[in-house]
Amino acid sequence: MKRDICVVGILVDERANNAPEVQQVLTRHGSQILSRSGIPGPGRQRGIITLTMQANDNERQKLEDDLKRIGGISVKSFCLADAVE
Repeated sequence: MKRDICVVGILVDERANNAPEVQQVLTRHGSQILSRSGIPGPGRQRGIITLTMQANDNERQKLEDDLKRIGGISVKSFCLADAVE
C-alpha cells in the first residue's frame, strides 16, 4: 500500500486539560510517526505539535479523526511525497 510523507499540525487549546488525551492518540498512531516537535509555552493555554508521518491516506485520516474527537483540537495536514519503501 502506498505510504506518503505527511506533515500534521495540531493546535491544542486548553493544553493542560487536553494534553493527556492527545498523547494517548499519538501513542496509538506511533508506528506511523517519524518525528514530533512541540511548543508548549509555559503559562499559555495553547500548544502546537508538529508531526512528520509516513502513512497512507486512511492512516493519516484516522489520526486526524481521533484528534478531532477531542474538544479544543484543530488539525491540518498535507502530504509531501511518496515514501521510499
